[in-house]
Amino acid sequence: MRDVPGDGKRLSYYQFGSTAIFASQYDQRFSYCLHVPRGYSEDDDRRYPLVVAVHGTARTVQTCRDEFAGFCEEHDCIVLAPLFPCGIGEPGELSNYKYISYRGIRYDHVLLAMIEEIAGIWRVDAGRFLLTGFSGGGQFVHRFTYLHPGRLRAVSIGAPGVVTLLDADHPWWVGVGDLEERFGTPLDLAALRRVAVHMVVGGADTDTWEITVTPESPRYQPGADLQGANRIDRITALARSFERHGVAVRLEVVPGAIHEREPLIPSTLAFFQSVLSGQ
Repeated sequence: MRDVPGDGKRLSYYQFGSTAIFASQYDQRFSYCLHVPRGYSEDDDRRYPLVVAVHGTARTVQTCRDEFAGFCEEHDCIVLAPLFPCGIGEPGELSNYKYISYRGIRYDHVLLAMIEEIAGIWRVDAGRFLLTGFSGGGQFVHRFTYLHPGRLRAVSIGAPGVVTLLDADHPWWVGVGDLEERFGTPLDLAALRRVAVHMVVGGADTDTWEITVTPESPRYQPGADLQGANRIDRITALARSFERHGVAVRLEVVPGAIHEREPLIPSTLAFFQSVLSGQ
């Protein structure tokens, strides 16, 4: 929120700075919050760059937003943090959004509808935006990238536990062989090569207790072992699969960092700063 009293000319007090959480008008099971620069002007025509920060399994959506608030104030951009709650479609379900499609819900469409909605309220550059997520958010982010590369200016993928390789020899979710059949969207490699891609993981992120995919796992697919054992192996395999298809990747391993978002955020911020400055 702004640090001055009262509403703006068209926006309320709760639509500036770190905003309230708003229900999506596309589907009110989902919601979002933003950080809008306190100097946001209601009186001109400029478009503000948009950063979308996707939460992990714990759904700490306001923390995701707040981690980018200072960056948005400094670089005059707006951050959107969507909330995909647990238990949609099945009590206790945790991971549905990570795989994009679940029981008729297209989580990529939910996010795109949120972006369209906020573009009708704030002047964001909704055509091509910057997208980031850590852990479960990193899973959503790289899979969204396969489906909508033309909407992305840059993507920062943080320590996903399970990855979908850019591999046409295996079906979703292990690879992308049936992407068009499953989602109605062909893989657009030319558009993907135009996206600035950053991947980041902690150098001590080696625990496997949460991410081991065995034949007994509900989402097991043959070929799941191609991605490696831990998050370092898996993000490296993901990066190499991109590079084999001519997609440039900046892969960073943060020394000493375990599976925590905070130590990786500076790498993402530096990468996004380089994108916004045209480097």
